[in-house]
Amino acid sequence: MEVMAQLLGRIPGKFAGELGLDLRAGAEERQKWFLAAIFYGARISGSLAARTYRVFASRGIYAPNAILEQGWDNLVALLDEGGYTRYDYQTSTKLIKVMGSLVEEYEGSLERLHQVSADYPGLEARLRALAPGIGAATANIFLRELRGIWEKAAPPLGELALQAAVHLQLAPPGLDPWEALRGLEEHWRRQPVPGKDFADLEAALVRLGRDYCRKPPGKPCLMGDICGRE
Repeated sequence: MEVMAQLLGRIPGKFAGELGLDLRAGAEERQKWFLAAIFYGARISGSLAARTYRVFASRGIYAPNAILEQGWDNLVALLDEGGYTRYDYQTSTKLIKVMGSLVEEYEGSLERLHQVSADYPGLEARLRALAPGIGAATANIFLRELRGIWEKAAPPLGELALQAAVHLQLAPPGLDPWEALRGLEEHWRRQPVPGKDFADLEAALVRLGRDYCRKPPGKPCLMGDICGRE
């Protein structure tokens, strides 16, 4: 649909791409994205989450053992350097627990975690079981950009993306997230946007929902000329 091309012409797509990550390139890129997704999953601005990820990545600290080697105090210092001060203590604890669980249960490999999962619900459950604080939002952030890369990465449409899709009349009101996802995927199959993939569309909808749809009317919406929001 033309509206999808307009959306992707005005709003960036995948968050991983914005960080310079190519999730199709291999396990290392996906491990980097997992770390970034943990940061994005907190109630903190996307810019601070990206900045914090770049602090870790610039020092080569993203693999489970590399994070565990830092220890709690050094992780807090890195988080503070990225501006993650509000959640520094609890996130340091979370990172140690998450990466420790990955090492103990999956030989430090997200790829193995995916391999042993039976299906999407099992994959999400295993991710969330790595540590308290890995909730549905973080799992959705991580897995939606792996859609089409990992066979079992098939999360429902998130709340923000669904809200934006309804406002753009890409989905009718009242659908559950799974129904809305199937309808949106059908729109995409019929008329994809060249140079983009479905994960770009989903991420652009998330950005639109986060920055405009869920907030009271204020700054002009980048899609305001075709938005059906009342």
